[in-house]
Amino acid sequence: MGYDLVIFDNDGVLVDSEPLANNVLAGYLTELGHPTTYEESVRDYMGAAVHRVRDLVQERTGERLPVDFDETLHARTCAAFEQELKPVPGVEEVLGALTAHGIGYCLVSSGSHERIRVAHRVAGLDGWFEEEWIFSADDVGEGNPAPDLYLHAARQMGVEPARCVVIDDSPRGIEAAAAAGMDVYGYTALLPAEQLPGATGYFGDMMQLPLILQLPV
Repeated sequence: MGYDLVIFDNDGVLVDSEPLANNVLAGYLTELGHPTTYEESVRDYMGAAVHRVRDLVQERTGERLPVDFDETLHARTCAAFEQELKPVPGVEEVLGALTAHGIGYCLVSSGSHERIRVAHRVAGLDGWFEEEWIFSADDVGEGNPAPDLYLHAARQMGVEPARCVVIDDSPRGIEAAAAAGMDVYGYTALLPAEQLPGATGYFGDMMQLPLILQLPV
């Protein structure tokens, strides 16, 4: 295998959260007087930190979102997770194969540490990730598409960026990983490859990943 560290995006790659989270976000923005469809939420905000929502709404409308927007969105998203969230099919087999072969892995996310932990508890993935393997956009100055979060994760894990490979399903995440000097594979379960430019390669079934990484399952 050509990599020493596999860096997973969380939402949509480890947990099947993007449909839930984007439905919640679109509904909340619409409720606040900023009509947003699910498709628009995916297009504009998928893979981005919540400050992008605030910035883009203000840029487009001149209006500020409520001061408690972040907290309310977090609470509604976590409530949706509690009801329906599941792991991405095949991801536990992939994590098991990496563990069996002694390959390091970690995750990065635009979500908060609390949101990540809620998602993993509900989806049954909390046993796979030590706290020091979890990195949030809250840990760095700027989230996707800046490379800061990926570089921070590599540094904390003690691996050079060129020895890392990223698995991501959002245009902003792929842009950030590439800017960090890492190979990145686009996971196309939600968005097609043509909407994920700049990746090293693409795959649509998590069970294909061990083959891409030259690992037997």
